[in-house]
Formats: sequence, C-alpha cells, structure tokens
Amino acid sequence: MNYAALIKAISSATTQLRGRAAAAVNQALVIRNWMVGGWIVEFEQTGKDRAKYGTRLLETLANDLTLRGLKGLDLRTLRDCRRLTLQYPQIRGTLSPELAGAALSPIRRTPSVEFRALLAESHVSRAALPASAPKAIRGTVSPELPTSLEPAQLLRLSWSQLQELIRIDEPWKRAFFENECLKGNWSVRQLQRQIGSLLYERTGLSTNKKTVIERARKQAPRETIADLLRDPYILEFTGLSDLPAYSEDQLESALLDHLQRFLLELGRGFCFEARQFRMTEGRKHHRVDLVFYHRLLRCHVLIDLKIRAFQPADAGQMNFYVNLFKAKMMVEGDAPPVGILLCSDKNGTEVEFATAGMDQKLFVSRYLTALPSAEKLRAFLEADRERIESLMPQPPGAKKLPKRKKTKAPDGGDA
Repeated sequence: MNYAALIKAISSATTQLRGRAAAAVNQALVIRNWMVGGWIVEFEQTGKDRAKYGTRLLETLANDLTLRGLKGLDLRTLRDCRRLTLQYPQIRGTLSPELAGAALSPIRRTPSVEFRALLAESHVSRAALPASAPKAIRGTVSPELPTSLEPAQLLRLSWSQLQELIRIDEPWKRAFFENECLKGNWSVRQLQRQIGSLLYERTGLSTNKKTVIERARKQAPRETIADLLRDPYILEFTGLSDLPAYSEDQLESALLDHLQRFLLELGRGFCFEARQFRMTEGRKHHRVDLVFYHRLLRCHVLIDLKIRAFQPADAGQMNFYVNLFKAKMMVEGDAPPVGILLCSDKNGTEVEFATAGMDQKLFVSRYLTALPSAEKLRAFLEADRERIESLMPQPPGAKKLPKRKKTKAPDGGDA
C-alpha cells in the first residue's frame, strides 16, 4: 500500500462509518418516537386513569416530560409520535425482541383489540386505494411503487422527513413522496418544497411524466451526513450541544465573536445570553445569531447578521423573530424585545432596528438612548470586517478586495 492509498482508505472508512453512526442515531430517534406514539395510543384506549386527563393528556404529558429535562417532546412532537404509530404500524417489525416486548408493557402487556389490529396492518391493500390515484403514477412512472414502505426502508428516512410524510392523508400521494425521497436522497427542505409545489399533482396531469420527475430530481440538493448530524431533533435526542459552528462560516463566526465582545465592553447593560438561539414555530426552526438581555431596559435584544447586501425581506424576517420571541420567551417583568439587523457586504453595512409594532415614541425615547447607535454599529462592523478579511487566506488567483471608504470608528478615530 502506498501513502496515497493509505490516505484514501482512512478517509473512505471515516466517511462510511460516520454515515453509519448518523443513520443509527436517526433510527433510534424514529423508533423511540414510534414507541412513544404507541404508548400514547394504548393509554388513550385502555389507561386506568385516562379519564382524569381526557383531552389534555398530550399537553399535560409534554409539560411533565419537560420538567424531567427531556427535550424534543413538546406537544406538537407528541402528536406527531402518535400519528407516526398510526400511519406506519410496520415499524414494529424493526424492534429487537427486547424492545418489542417492552413497547407496550409499561401500560399493558396485551394490547387492546384496536391496537392489535393496527399493528397487524403492515400494508394498505392496492385494491383499497382511491380511484383518484393517477394511473400514470400507478404504472408508468414507477411500476414498483409501494403503497407503504418496508420497515427497513422507512428507517432510512429522517424523523424530520417522516413528520412531513405523516401529514399526507392520501396513501398513493404519501407513497409517491416516500419513493422519490429515498430515490433522490432528498433533504427535508427539498421534500417540503416538492410537496408544496404540487409535484404529485403536476406529475399526474402531465403528458410527459418522466420529464417532470427527472427535472425535480435534478433540482434537489442531496442530503448530506452533516445535514443529519446537525438536525435539531437529532441534537436534542443525543443531548449534544447545538453549536454555533453548525451554521456559521469563517467570516461570519469571526464577526459575531468580535461583535459579541464589543457589545459587552460597551458597559451599558448588555448581558450575553445565547449564540445561534433557536426558536421553533411549527416544524420550522429559526436561528437568531446573538441574544442579549439588557438589564437597564429589562428586555432582550436580538441581533441577526447577514454577510450580504440588505434585502427588503430581511426587515420582515427580523420583525417575525421579535414577535416570535415575544410570544414564546417573554416572562412577567420583561419589556418587549427589540431586534437589530446588520447586513454587511463589500459595499458597506446597513443597520435596521426591528420593533415589531412598538410605539415609535417609546422606542426613540427609551430604547434608542440605551442601545448603541446605528452609526456606531456600522463603523465597528465595517472596520472589523475589513480587518478580518485582510487576515484571511485568499484562494489562488483571487483578486484583492478593494478597501472601503474610511468611516469613523466607535472611538472617534479612523476605522
């Protein structure tokens, strides 16, 4: 074996085993959630004290699990767990004998008649499929298309992908997207996009169905091992930290590091709280680059940095973040949060404050007197970006970045 072959062998083994580890974690998460759904269904049917909880069972359960420190099992996720069990009963076939025996034992070892019937239904009969299923999808596009995947195939899908699929009620439509997701190794974003763009319906109506499918497959960025490992559900399940490095490039990370220090060194009430703070709304995850608590204003300050020119939609997104934070994170005694949007590219920096409908007079008289001015933030960020870019290695043949027009630095000197 020569040295190049040694490097190649180690690299190949690392990639393969990393992928196997990611798949194993995902499978464990899906199986755990399927078991949770099974326990919930069985409790709702035969639990001794089910009447005590009634329609508030999942809400109560979500709160109690949170108090026990179990992340990733909020009310919406518990509903998805229950739906997963009902939609994909064949997952039980993937459980080890120990898990299969334990899956229902905490509630009752002998499942109810209804639940036993459910678990026995591994596949939907083709004869029972609705007449509305497009003929082309039944035959021309993918003759081998299953009405429901085998257990081993199901576990190749991520929990995030399964959350999208369980919301499709029509069996053939769901089977179509299961099939395409596996064939194209779609990311969850691509799956959402193709469902939203009515790919199934467009394929059924088209006279050249293979072309529609092939075009969709070419558009789809393939899911990577890194995508799966930094999925928020995987991170919560494994107890790993949701690190900023998962979603920042080198320049952005350096700018956020320096911006964080700059704000803390102002000495005007900023207390650092979080980096890459994640807020979940429905099945979408949103991240805010920096979150501070301002002890003088008694409010949170959300900061989002874009390494590009300002776009009109950015202001709306920042106001959405502020409103979402206000709805989910504010506690008694807090003043309404405020957002600061920073957009920086080679031509300059734009600074926008997001108040989410706050009275403008209140914002100007109270908030702006305590927060750093737009001019100070702009000068700091432009000077810092130029300094960082001058230190970063340039790719071979790259043109040297033009110097920006000098602006006044925060200390009054030239930046």
